[in-house]
Amino acid sequence: MEVDKKDEREAESSEQVVNPWEVSAKDGGKIDYDKLIDKFGCQRLDESLIDRVQRLTSRQPHVFLRRGVFFAHRDFNEILDAYEKGDKFYLYTGRGPSSEALHLGHLIPFMFTKYLQEAFKVPLVIQLTDDEKCMWKNLSVEESQRLARENAKDIIACGFDVTKTFIFSDFDYVGGAFYKNMVRVAKCVTLNKAMGIFGFSGEDHIGKLSFPPVQAVPSFPSSFPHLFPGKDNLRCLIPCAIDQDPYFRMTRDVAPRLGYSKPALIESSFFPALQGENGKMSASDPNSAIYVTDTAKDIKNKINRYAFSGGQDSVEKHKELGANLEVDIPVKYLSFFLEDDSELEHIKKEYGEGRMLTGEVKKRLTEVLTEMVERHRRARAAVTDEMVDAFMAVRPLPRMFE
Repeated sequence: MEVDKKDEREAESSEQVVNPWEVSAKDGGKIDYDKLIDKFGCQRLDESLIDRVQRLTSRQPHVFLRRGVFFAHRDFNEILDAYEKGDKFYLYTGRGPSSEALHLGHLIPFMFTKYLQEAFKVPLVIQLTDDEKCMWKNLSVEESQRLARENAKDIIACGFDVTKTFIFSDFDYVGGAFYKNMVRVAKCVTLNKAMGIFGFSGEDHIGKLSFPPVQAVPSFPSSFPHLFPGKDNLRCLIPCAIDQDPYFRMTRDVAPRLGYSKPALIESSFFPALQGENGKMSASDPNSAIYVTDTAKDIKNKINRYAFSGGQDSVEKHKELGANLEVDIPVKYLSFFLEDDSELEHIKKEYGEGRMLTGEVKKRLTEVLTEMVERHRRARAAVTDEMVDAFMAVRPLPRMFE
């Protein structure tokens, strides 16, 4: 069985903690992704799989694949095997709507999912877990629902195809076939197992215990009878950050017992805070992240004042020793969002060897992020309530597998 019944908190207590609600490293250090892969039991995404994606889609792999942002997987090779034989699959990702505005880290799974949807020409379901945030963030039902629609506008602004995409909020959609699958999953997971996987304790309210099946069942096609009638064997691929892995370890454990295929996953590392990889992006600290609502002035100010630099203390010392690229946040952010591979390598070489100064790197990052945020803001402003209704309407998708 894939799910270890031992309490994972024991292993995490002396090292790093990575679960859907908390991410922290030992002594405030960096997350050790190699240890995380070993602990979770997923696989490293290697060059052969990335090359295969390029061959099968006839397009350059996304920058997040080329640069290792999405670095781990479960059965992604099986998805590619099936696709090569002509079998289709569908995508599933989600968002927990706990804030009005999204920061750049929130956009990463959606930017990557849009690429996957276009490259493989497959349908997509996007779950808005307004019920989860109501229970974990102490938001009212009404406020959670409002935030779900606001976040849906930011998601739509990423450019998804309405003829291949279904966005749903749990408060609106859960019922019928979806609820039946939730109950089937719930009956397969003991209280001890849930406590082991998710770290629940006797102090947690029962709503938290009941939630994991809600996030599990979008990976079963029968949960969407209006989209996939008679396609109960359709495989599912889930792009997500690796902190969501516990939900899907549970799902993969129970899926065969219910007659479903195990969902495949492709998982990303975490987007660092401006203050450094041991810093934490926090809604209570707006200076820890760049938000899609930030102005050009805000972006410039945050990068210049708060983006942790790997440059040296003086120009003379910097020219002699160069920058420490391992800790430099402007370089890390450019690695996420600067499309041009050759320009990125040029910056790394010149900055690492001291010929380019911190101010120059921060200036280039400011340009890249300002353009990206402005583009997103324009797209978001064009999203109407009627467009949100169209994405969330329970209807067949006319061009699902074209």
